[in-house]
Amino acid sequence: MKGAFTDAIANKKGLFEVADEGTIFLDEISELPLLMQVKLLRVLQDKEFKRVGGTDDIRVDVRIISATNKDLEEAVREKRFREDLFYRLNVIQIKLPPLRERREDVPLLATHFLKRYSEELNKNIMTISPEALRILLNYEFPGNVRELQILLKGPLP
Repeated sequence: MKGAFTDAIANKKGLFEVADEGTIFLDEISELPLLMQVKLLRVLQDKEFKRVGGTDDIRVDVRIISATNKDLEEAVREKRFREDLFYRLNVIQIKLPPLRERREDVPLLATHFLKRYSEELNKNIMTISPEALRILLNYEFPGNVRELQILLKGPLP
C-alpha cells in the first residue's frame, strides 16, 4: 500500500492478487524462511491476505506449483520446513531425476536452448556439432538443466 514503507509511492498488486484464479509457481520453495512459510500457509488455508500496510482482507483463488532440488521430507524432519505447509503443497508430487540420470533428454533440451538463444541473440546457429553433442552427453551436469542452459547461451553479450 502507498506509504507502507519508504519507496511505496503507489498501491501495487502483489503476486497472489495478480494470480487470482490462476497459478503461481514458487521455485526453490525449500529456501523459504520459516516466518514466510507461516504466512504462505495462512494464504493457502484461508485463501486471503492483507497487503503490506493494508487492513482489508483480499480473497484469492490460486493454484500453487512449487519446486525444489532439496529433500523436503528431510527438511521437515530437521525442522527447516513446516510439516503442515509440506502436506498442503505435496498434493501431487512429480519427481524429476537430475539430467545426468536422463541423458536422452540432453539433445532435445540442447536443441531447444540453442534455438531460443540463437533467436534472442540474433545468431544463426541451428545445429549442434556431433563432437559438441558427444561432450554434452558425457558431462555430469552438477548444475542440472540450468547449467546446460547457461552453457548454450554462452558468454553474455
